[in-house]
Amino acid sequence: MRGLYVLLLSLMTAAITPARTPHKPATKLAAQPLILEKADGEKRVRRPIEGSKPAASVFFLKIDPKNGGSKHLVMGLEQMAPGGVIPMHKHLEQDEILFIQNGTAHVTLGSREQDVHGGATVFIPQGTWISVKNTGSESIGMVFVFSAPGYENYMRCTSVPFGQPVRPMTLKERDRCMAPGEVMYK
Repeated sequence: MRGLYVLLLSLMTAAITPARTPHKPATKLAAQPLILEKADGEKRVRRPIEGSKPAASVFFLKIDPKNGGSKHLVMGLEQMAPGGVIPMHKHLEQDEILFIQNGTAHVTLGSREQDVHGGATVFIPQGTWISVKNTGSESIGMVFVFSAPGYENYMRCTSVPFGQPVRPMTLKERDRCMAPGEVMYK
């Protein structure tokens, strides 16, 4: 009888315990108020795809589940060298805001193409194809904000911490990073 009671109690507990949404990262860190200077945050270097010309770019993850404990958004900074490209992709679970701080870029957003300049804001709704190319002669600074965690997993998977050796990755390696990052690249 005691075994039946334990089994029933276990089943009742399981029934009332909410399941974790698979696309939301679990974090034990409670959200922490932060003040971050320009060079503060998790500094990382993107790994280039084998055979591609673009140099590896540096970015900072400023706020996310691992940095500050945010369960609701992701924010970071990136410098893009002249000629640098963010390839065509779409986010499967998040909206994104991209703020171009300076310079000139060519943005493809869905079926629309436009040259933008320092001070431009691009709103990318979930599921919208986006690509950005630095068409100017200077590096451009970009601020990115995501409406929910997820894409930072792709960013970590396709990069290394600053100061570690950067080795190119294959397309197959990049493709394995897409599902955990809730993103699709063309």
